[in-house]
Amino acid sequence: MSGDQHDGALRLRRAQSETRAEEIQAEERKVRRSQPDKPCHKPRDSLFSWTSGFDNFTGFVNWAFLLLSIGGFRLLLENFIKYGIRVDPLQWFQVLSGAEANTKEHPSLILLLYSFVPLLICLVIEKGLASEILPTGPGITAHVFNLLVLILIPIVCIHTRDEFSLMGASSVCFIYSILFLKLWSYVQVNMWCRMKQKQSKSKSMKRQSYSYNNLQQCDEKNGHVHDDTDHFDVQLVQYPDNLNLRDLFYFIAVPTLCYELNFPRTDRIRKRFLLKRCLEVVLGIQLVMALMQQYMIPSVRNSLVPFSNMDVTKATERLLKLAIPNHLVWLLMFYVTFHSFLNLMGEVLQFADRNFYCDWWNANNIDTFWRTWNMPVHRWAVRHLYLPLVGMGYSKLFASVTVFFLSAFFHEYLVSVPLKTFNVWAFMGMMGQIPLSFVSRFMEVKVGPRWDYGQTT
Repeated sequence: MSGDQHDGALRLRRAQSETRAEEIQAEERKVRRSQPDKPCHKPRDSLFSWTSGFDNFTGFVNWAFLLLSIGGFRLLLENFIKYGIRVDPLQWFQVLSGAEANTKEHPSLILLLYSFVPLLICLVIEKGLASEILPTGPGITAHVFNLLVLILIPIVCIHTRDEFSLMGASSVCFIYSILFLKLWSYVQVNMWCRMKQKQSKSKSMKRQSYSYNNLQQCDEKNGHVHDDTDHFDVQLVQYPDNLNLRDLFYFIAVPTLCYELNFPRTDRIRKRFLLKRCLEVVLGIQLVMALMQQYMIPSVRNSLVPFSNMDVTKATERLLKLAIPNHLVWLLMFYVTFHSFLNLMGEVLQFADRNFYCDWWNANNIDTFWRTWNMPVHRWAVRHLYLPLVGMGYSKLFASVTVFFLSAFFHEYLVSVPLKTFNVWAFMGMMGQIPLSFVSRFMEVKVGPRWDYGQTT
């Protein structure tokens, strides 16, 4: 007890001494202000000192953007002086259409038209499963075989035929990859609905249906009185009424990879918004092609000799020179794809969920970046791969590695198949994100999140 009294007295004396010190400092400031020399100094730290408490450095970010703009403009002048104007829209048309292949055949177009066949096969299998004509086991096996054939057809055709242009082969692989993910979601969601329907049938063979009057009487007993505004005629599509061509093709066209029986819809098409997105898509694609033709292609050609001679210094200089146009093209493609084009498709199809990306530019670690920059793929991976694996009893680490494995496969698929160079660089690059994510999270825990400039703590 005496010890507690001693500690309390000590804290009281400290508080009194601090209060006394503040009173003395206030008195000194008051005396100084009353002096005739008009004092203008007081105790304070420089802004760059940690003890100053200042953390608003937004102006430095603006300054950095100004310097980056000046450096980019200098590179623009250097490029024009060295190479002249290389932009040629006719070459764009030849590359996009595949006319540089010098062939009268159009295998890319044939494969794109063939992509309707797996869709129809999938719908027929689902109808057979819904009507119980086709047993569950053979039906799932048919779905798996259909998806494997879908993803293998571009590999076989592009590898065995020389008539594919690079742009045509890339388009085929990209579209077939999207169809694979969409059909996976379509099959899995219908399987969930079918399982739910069977469970409800097994629980009760008789369904008790309540009329609107019975529902009203029940609610009145609970103290709620209905009026005309309480009754909404909401007609939702139920399984298996969704198994038709219109529903399937709407899902294929809509900007999402996750299937639902009832998508959120907008009331109308905003024509001004649609026109803006159309202009952004057209102008953005032109700007991307111009940057590639004017900046990237000459730099890549000039890099062949240093890389072949293994000249590390010159090769590094070439890579650093490619960094700025590469980043510009990447950012433009992100904006054109995820904002302009997907919003355009969503507006035309009156699709209300426009969450195509989050603020990946504020990511504190690699995991946050991969979860925010491509929301359609992230939402698909979580809904159709991660959560089902965790629900089956697998660990979260195993589910995460599986997600990265599938992502690495498709990155390699989109690179190696069109180029006909079956290496594993893209695959290893994506799988390398797993240890990198552990390192980034470790650094975030030890060092803290990145510096949030412009915000006071």
